[in-house]
Amino acid sequence: MAKGYWVSAYRTIADPEKLVAYSKLTGPAVEAAGGRLLARGSRVVAHDAGIAERTVLIEFDSFEQAVAAHASAAYQEALAALADGVERDFRIIEGLD
Repeated sequence: MAKGYWVSAYRTIADPEKLVAYSKLTGPAVEAAGGRLLARGSRVVAHDAGIAERTVLIEFDSFEQAVAAHASAAYQEALAALADGVERDFRIIEGLD
């Protein structure tokens, strides 16, 4: 079964306090859903039309698990805390194996 990944590329962070509140809720929500944080950092080299802002990569055992984690009540609570605090490109993608 192919793994699933959350990929978040932040374009702008308008409200750092909302991002902090979101981060406090997201960690436990992702962990409870079986997700593993692979990368979260400020060291980014962007190419082409990319923006060198915060980027996050989270791995799940399956694509379906990644989708379900996003729909979970715990993650939806985290999203509510984030609200309009950032502009980001958030994707759930299926791995190759």
